[in-house]
Amino acid sequence: MRVIIRDNADGASKYAARYIINRINAFAPTPEKPFILGLPTGSSPEKIYKYLVQAHKTGEISFANVVTFNMDEYVGLPEDHPESYHSFMYKHFFAHVDINPANVNILNGNAPDLKVECAAYEQKIALAGGIDLFLGGIGPDGHIAFNEPGSSLRSRTRVKTLAEDTIRANSRFFGGDLSQVPKQALTVGVQTVMDAREVLVIVLGANKAVALAKTIEGSVSQMWTASALQMHEQAMIVCDDAATDEMLVKTVKVSSSEVQVDNVRRTDSLDEQYFKSIEQVSAEQETATATPQERSQVRMDNWRGALKDLRIDTDKRDQLDQDDGELTPDSMSSRLVDSAIAMSDKKMNDFMFDRIGSRVSTFAA
Repeated sequence: MRVIIRDNADGASKYAARYIINRINAFAPTPEKPFILGLPTGSSPEKIYKYLVQAHKTGEISFANVVTFNMDEYVGLPEDHPESYHSFMYKHFFAHVDINPANVNILNGNAPDLKVECAAYEQKIALAGGIDLFLGGIGPDGHIAFNEPGSSLRSRTRVKTLAEDTIRANSRFFGGDLSQVPKQALTVGVQTVMDAREVLVIVLGANKAVALAKTIEGSVSQMWTASALQMHEQAMIVCDDAATDEMLVKTVKVSSSEVQVDNVRRTDSLDEQYFKSIEQVSAEQETATATPQERSQVRMDNWRGALKDLRIDTDKRDQLDQDDGELTPDSMSSRLVDSAIAMSDKKMNDFMFDRIGSRVSTFAA
């Protein structure tokens, strides 16, 4: 899983939009071979749609040969209702770009037979050749699409009863009136999303921080359905800094201190954030012009640096180092990292050889 962190919601949304634009343009879709794009609704992707519309108006991207499949739709809400997902998509995206209406696919929450509607949707995705890129978001409880906690990770498009938390969260779109929020929705399943060749999830705001931590760092669980993305070979999460508040300190926010610069108090990172350092390494490798041997050495040096960044200096660190040989697990691991990084490749090989040799000698004796 690739994790991209930007300072704010605008920066994260702009990155996600640019990624989608680049993917579609690189694909060079035609009427015979369109790009198949999965799309979400909700507040998280609104800025992404804004940037996609802007890019279309400046001639950077065309959606004429793009086929879309939306993630979900409320059951029983008229399509022309202001809060239906049909209305949302046309308001924020479809009405402003050159997409062919025949290429737009959204589940019909008013179908006479909802099970038949869901099965037909899955079949239509399959006949289109599958989703090339599925854009999504996650809820505060870690759900993706309307796959609420407890949903099967192998689920397909189906009728889903919404959780109380989801109904409360969505009531803001219905004037805060819980009674007006539909209690059921049609939604693609977790497996439907996982079948996409790529999945890009946008996560914004501190209210999604716990869900993001569970998605990236927790166990794969049906109680946090977005955590299934850990098993996807081409999954990317784009988030803002606020959404990382609950992630492990060693993973993102290694350490920080306040410094005085030009009479302005600022908080600067003492170490590169782990995921940001990985992103930087990847970018450098993609644009490197060195020989394969040189690139290999740079990659090794950078990854060693990223490992070293996982260390944490605390107020107790000095005291621990002065104890009479009594080490805590954290201080032991940090010293092992220091030793491994400081040791040259040749010394490491000699060290391993000597250790193996001594064991062989002991066995032979």
